[in-house]
Amino acid sequence: MNSTHTTHLIPPRRNRRAAAGVVAALALTTAGGLPATADERHRVSSGETVSALAVAYGTTVATIVSANGLDSRATIYVGQTLSIPTSTGTSTKTATTKTSGTHTVAAGDTVWGLARANGTTVAAIIAANALNASATIRIGQVLTIPGASSSSAASASSGGSSSTTTATHKVVAGDTVWDLARKYGTSVARILSANGLSTSGVITIGQRLTIPGASAAGTSAASGSSTSSASSTTTSTTTTTAATASHTVKSGETLSSIAVKYGVTVSSIVSANGIKNPALIRIGQTLTIPGAVSGLVGDTFAGRTYSTEVVSAANRNKATLLAMSVPTKAQIQSMVVSTASSMGVDTALAQAIAYQESGFNMRAVSPANAIGAMQVIPTSGEWASDLVGRDLDLLDAEDNVVAGVAILRQLLRTSSSLETAIAGYYQGAASVRKYGMFADTKRYVASVLALMDRFE
Repeated sequence: MNSTHTTHLIPPRRNRRAAAGVVAALALTTAGGLPATADERHRVSSGETVSALAVAYGTTVATIVSANGLDSRATIYVGQTLSIPTSTGTSTKTATTKTSGTHTVAAGDTVWGLARANGTTVAAIIAANALNASATIRIGQVLTIPGASSSSAASASSGGSSSTTTATHKVVAGDTVWDLARKYGTSVARILSANGLSTSGVITIGQRLTIPGASAAGTSAASGSSTSSASSTTTSTTTTTAATASHTVKSGETLSSIAVKYGVTVSSIVSANGIKNPALIRIGQTLTIPGAVSGLVGDTFAGRTYSTEVVSAANRNKATLLAMSVPTKAQIQSMVVSTASSMGVDTALAQAIAYQESGFNMRAVSPANAIGAMQVIPTSGEWASDLVGRDLDLLDAEDNVVAGVAILRQLLRTSSSLETAIAGYYQGAASVRKYGMFADTKRYVASVLALMDRFE
């Protein structure tokens, strides 16, 4: 999706897949009230999520999911009755010594994963860091991790309870920092730090990486195979080299804004240029930018050339996705089907859009900075967040699909025809109303309509 959109009503000719209920419960929201007693029965109301219920009842998402046989996305429906098993005995959370620490967010980190790794809860991390309801975190953000058990903290800092060592790994095709961290039983942040990598985690074939805190088991497994450690949930990656760029300082720029533009850290620019006072840079000054992320995404699409700022953002997002584990194409397709079904959108239409946009490829990023499987641009992502009532992270596969389907649903609701709704997803609804369909938009609509038959 390459411009701002408006999304979806199910036309009468394609309404046989209207959804039975409301909501994929993905958001992390807050919930009022005191924790209930053990083994409560709870009837789901509009807007509730499993995460919020776990906080309200003093239990965990995993416990509720297991007790009710929920799917991997913890989907619940308005009116559904849930069993909420909570322990009446001493909570295991209080059985160990608690400490507080900090964690610098790296590519692939989630609040849920950090909570598990540190023996604390999602709710505790959200509260300690004043995070929003969806627990959105950013690469490079420093988080306070409250209530981490001493045993968990030790495990997190050493890469596990087993004996650890420092290993060396030669990068092969398909490797990502995220996969290597899992393979060796260490963390993304430690690999980035040990090798002076930028937060984008870009690595190159043949590069030798120091792997600190590698578990003995991880090292053994690694030495037994020369292939990539990418899991079954990871698609193949494209590797790239981080380049050294030159940048001429313009009015209003800061080292921070320049670092963001090139996907590097302020400290790396300071070091490369011998800057003594980072607050003092001059208009016209030429800076060396080491490790600049570029060349992953071009600047032209469908005959349109995009600005340096947009293309730079696209390159940073591409680099981040290459450094992350993402679902396979088959898994993305399944996600599109389940999300469309839960949101009352024709599953054949949603699949056709996703296939036309990216071929179900979560790592797709266009020069217009359209991101992921559904190819949603950031401004449209903000709009989709408003539509679903929570912040969506377009680099997260589930959120990306939710954003695209929510936009599609709204376009169908506000468009005069199926064809116009499809055109709005590609060209932007306002543009279609003002100018009609461009030639490439007409081809796009025809292709999506044809693909719908394939996905019936």
